[in-house]
Amino acid sequence: MAKDDPLDMAVGTGTVTTSVPARLDRLPWSRWHWMIVIGLGTVWILDGLEVTVVGNIAGRLAEEGSGLPITSAQVTGVAAALYVAGACSGALFFGWLTDRYGRRKLFIITLAVYLGATALTALSFSSWWFFLCRFLTGFGIGGEYAAINSAIDELIPSKYRGRINLIINGSFWLGAVGGSLLSIVMLDTDIFPMNIGWRLTFGFGVVFGLVILLVRRHVPESPRWQFIHGQGDEAERLVNEVEEGIRAEKGTELPPPAGEITIHTRRSIGFGTIARTVFSHYRKRAALGFALFIGQAFLYNAITFGFGAILHTFFDVPTGSTGYYFAVIAIGNFFGPLLLGRFFDTVGRRIMISGTYLLSGLLLFGTAWLFDSGRLTATTLTACWCVVLFFASAGASSAYLTVSEVFPMETRAMAIAFFYALGTAAGGISGPLIFAKLTESGVVADTVLAFQIGASLMTLAGVVAAFLAVPAERRSLEEIATPLSAQSASEPSGRA
Repeated sequence: MAKDDPLDMAVGTGTVTTSVPARLDRLPWSRWHWMIVIGLGTVWILDGLEVTVVGNIAGRLAEEGSGLPITSAQVTGVAAALYVAGACSGALFFGWLTDRYGRRKLFIITLAVYLGATALTALSFSSWWFFLCRFLTGFGIGGEYAAINSAIDELIPSKYRGRINLIINGSFWLGAVGGSLLSIVMLDTDIFPMNIGWRLTFGFGVVFGLVILLVRRHVPESPRWQFIHGQGDEAERLVNEVEEGIRAEKGTELPPPAGEITIHTRRSIGFGTIARTVFSHYRKRAALGFALFIGQAFLYNAITFGFGAILHTFFDVPTGSTGYYFAVIAIGNFFGPLLLGRFFDTVGRRIMISGTYLLSGLLLFGTAWLFDSGRLTATTLTACWCVVLFFASAGASSAYLTVSEVFPMETRAMAIAFFYALGTAAGGISGPLIFAKLTESGVVADTVLAFQIGASLMTLAGVVAAFLAVPAERRSLEEIATPLSAQSASEPSGRA
């Protein structure tokens, strides 16, 4: 119920006591939750499709007759770095808007930006146009990371939050499988002309994105965001409708909610407050988020961008066949979060986050040693990567889960955006630029160095997680980090 103070109302705020978070957390899994997963989570499939396609067509774009004057190093180096730079910029820009104007508005807008830029990529006629479109495509997907991860965590019950978040982020690799197989068909000059096939590949992504947009129209605003921003009646109405639908679906009554929370509604929150909250009151959690994002970003955005080039340079795999190998790796990446995700909710966050990071780092060191000793073929290297990334993928997905659940509600989207941008800028912009040169050199020692750098950062992040990871499993978001609007002038509770 609302207990409004005249002075508060004068500035658009009030005091609200609500059980909305507890009501959402105690819901059983239902068709409504599947709609959320499909409407929001499937965009990662698009991202995986996009990134993989570009990596696989790099060799074709550099060939004479492709219709685009560009080199393979420019595609895997400059264009990849611009894509990541756009993602960092988009995450920060749209992350701020998401916390201010709501999750729903922004996850519609960011998908539209993403689709428009992808369509324009298909029309590329020069290298500068291709680079610009890659930046804008990344700009849209960066906003998606902030808007969607915050919405998913706020809508999914606490019992399932860990595994669902991991599986959704891991679905990137379903898109990678699709992108790898699609590129094989599209690069076949017996089917499509050399200057047409790669353009149609981007066009397929646009069509798939439009289908997702149609589903996403039915995904509601986060009730948690609504009641903090003075839309308590809308939040109550939405949760009532969801509960009625689930009662009818299950044919049973729902258990009573665990409790209520009283908050002071607010329309917006400034950057200064966000910065003080994250870096002063939650310093250890900030260090954890930074370490996790640096580790996973450097491994994925640096090394996997050059995987096709490694196969072609060291094992003479034709450019049109690298998609088969990457599809196998992508399957391993998807099964990591799919099979390990439930343990993040049962065994616990600290053990699983640190374990997946440490194990993937150590396995990558082993892969580097085997590669350096000349004991690997294209097939066995792919097998090694499958094992490494089975664990690394679950760990990388847990980085997004971590920063989206360990900071207060009012800072959630911006926190996701900041750590994604900071970690990705460090590992994702510098990584492709550095490793494009290393893998292009054709020197074994250079590629071994690339593997060792990625392994070192993943291992270091695992050590940090062993000490600093927050036991957030099966706990409400409000218990993990009390909303700023619910706190007194004293230091925030629930901090680490």
